[in-house]
Amino acid sequence: EPNDRDPLRFALTGEAGLNDGTAFPLAMLGLGLLGVHELGEKGWRWAAVDVLWAVPAGLMIGSGLGWAVSRLVIYLRRTHREAVGLDDFLALGLICLSYGTALLAHAAGFLAVFAAGLALRRAERQSRGGRPPEDVRDAALATHPEKAPAYMAEAVLGFNEQVERLLEVGLVLLLGGMLTRVRPPWEAFWFVPLLALVIRPVAVIVGLVGSGVSAFRRDLICWFGIRGIGSLYYLMYAVDHGLPGDLARRLTDLTLLVVAVSVVMHGISATPLMARYRRWTEARHKRRRREALVSSLRAD
Repeated sequence: EPNDRDPLRFALTGEAGLNDGTAFPLAMLGLGLLGVHELGEKGWRWAAVDVLWAVPAGLMIGSGLGWAVSRLVIYLRRTHREAVGLDDFLALGLICLSYGTALLAHAAGFLAVFAAGLALRRAERQSRGGRPPEDVRDAALATHPEKAPAYMAEAVLGFNEQVERLLEVGLVLLLGGMLTRVRPPWEAFWFVPLLALVIRPVAVIVGLVGSGVSAFRRDLICWFGIRGIGSLYYLMYAVDHGLPGDLARRLTDLTLLVVAVSVVMHGISATPLMARYRRWTEARHKRRRREALVSSLRAD
């Protein structure tokens, strides 16, 4: 939800947006080590172009375009009562514009789209001036002097949520159809468990050092790994760079198996684990309210 403040969902959503884009330099390094991407002598080109340029440039391009588009639309609606409606196409247009511009500039396209979304949301938050969010789903508010940014942001986010769900269904169906052609490589029998049960938890634990996240939330973040569209994107990106046929087939089979196992494991465990998490959260809030009440009585 746009106004959700739960640390678990925020952490997983933030990771979903950032991990695909920040994987770009490592993917290019892997392609370079396979001999299908130019790294430069001692890796200078990879460090300069794929790391020092691609990541910051993607963030700057996305932020700039997201800020410019949001300001332009808000200005047209507030001042001229134009550009009203079709917020669905505004979302798609901003995605395509950010991603395409980043690719033309040899920057990270995923990070550009992520930054554009953040800039769009930031414009809405600034328009509220720190006030709590309101219900702005009434179309009459699209040209309101103060609530136009919030209406635009809510409409775009709502459309994105619907598109995401439709794409998830389509991708899962496509994945299921492709699995009939998969020939599991021998690496899958040790790599998939290693990735899900060792690499993922260790990476999360190291990344959350000093964050103050509770042990239960940390364990859930460790379990709910995100391995989906980004994996398929980089797989196709690598194949398009001219991987040898045998290697491309092995990587395709391995990637599809990892995603399929993730879909099954996390799909089955999500409902019971999140139900337990809700009970834990409610109990924690009640305990904090009791402690606050006791402290207040003692102070009196």
